[in-house]
Amino acid sequence: MQIIRDVRKFVSIPGARTLLIMLFLYGIGTGILAPMNAVYLNESVGLSKNQIVAVFAVSLFCNMAITITVGWISDRLKNKKKLPVIAALLCIIGLFIYMNASDFRSALIGMTITVAPSGLIMGQLFGMARNHFARSAGEIVEMAQIWLRATYSIGFFTGLLLGANIFLVATFKGVLWGNMAGYVSLVVLLLLYKEKAGEPGAKQVVKGEPFSIVMLIALLMLSCADAIRGLYLQLVVLKLFGKPEIMSYIWSAQAVFELFFMTLGGYLAARYGSKKIILLGGCFALATYLTYTSSTSLPVFFAVQPLYSFFVSILYGVAMGYVQRMFLSRTGFGASLYVFISQTASLIGYFLPLFIQGITPKIFIIPSSLVALSLLIIGMVLYRERRLNRRNSIVIEQL
Repeated sequence: MQIIRDVRKFVSIPGARTLLIMLFLYGIGTGILAPMNAVYLNESVGLSKNQIVAVFAVSLFCNMAITITVGWISDRLKNKKKLPVIAALLCIIGLFIYMNASDFRSALIGMTITVAPSGLIMGQLFGMARNHFARSAGEIVEMAQIWLRATYSIGFFTGLLLGANIFLVATFKGVLWGNMAGYVSLVVLLLLYKEKAGEPGAKQVVKGEPFSIVMLIALLMLSCADAIRGLYLQLVVLKLFGKPEIMSYIWSAQAVFELFFMTLGGYLAARYGSKKIILLGGCFALATYLTYTSSTSLPVFFAVQPLYSFFVSILYGVAMGYVQRMFLSRTGFGASLYVFISQTASLIGYFLPLFIQGITPKIFIIPSSLVALSLLIIGMVLYRERRLNRRNSIVIEQL
């Protein structure tokens, strides 16, 4: 089978296992804190809903500015490794401030120093990875990217489970130290990793994608919907069910399906086209958001996780590769642009629910609307492409 051959090729490439371990441990560190962040600011620091949004918004705005600026110039650098190393060290400093925060000002400073450089980490890691596999096994570079992203997700969801249990034993301080351990592991492994440089050593068979601002806007809307869920679902779950650790268990339910769905999505995208698979994933997201809006049953929240897992797998796997292929000759910028889109979506997503009073499931009307509009845009793009292909076929037959 092709997948077996591709996996064997992947694991045989020098440096691939180091990249896998790096992303897995970094995912664990990130996942430990992710579902507890807003709750920590609310319960331990004592911030209000508006203050929490301000902390996330300011830190994300700084993150966006750094990510896209450095991403633009990173392709001129012979070695990209130094960028995520410096970024991770700054994140560690920020976490020391954040875990000792006692008011809005100190929480804002700590979060900003932690989050502002972190966009460089994901963008440059995947820029390095694309260069790495393009030089060693160009025929599997897309699937390699997806498997690396899936490994990060598996680590992330492992971190969710660890975070929930660490919280029960060591409260928020233990969760924050777990996040710190993820950054320390990343720095150590980056220093051990030997970055690939020079001209490609293998023929790269990946085809580029035409630049499409319309599709980037559609992806922005999908990412915005996911960002709203990422911040507000944990607050809604806390309001409905009263236990912070439940959100970690809900998110971790996705981990069972993540690797399979990302692999499936990658091969389906190669066969049917990325836009069609992104459209399908968006349909699953819409069904999930409508369920969140209409149900207050905890078993139902768990039951829709496989649907959302497929959507997230497509958004973070297939869509990431789609954006990167728009800039095949500028891997650092392509990866950073995708991260920038996610960050912009998060910034917008944090503010939109402020138009709805309180913490209520009605918040998910907003992501439902965003996804519906995005699906309409993608559907129109596919329809136009189909018409254009038919016209070209007719012209060729006439010739």
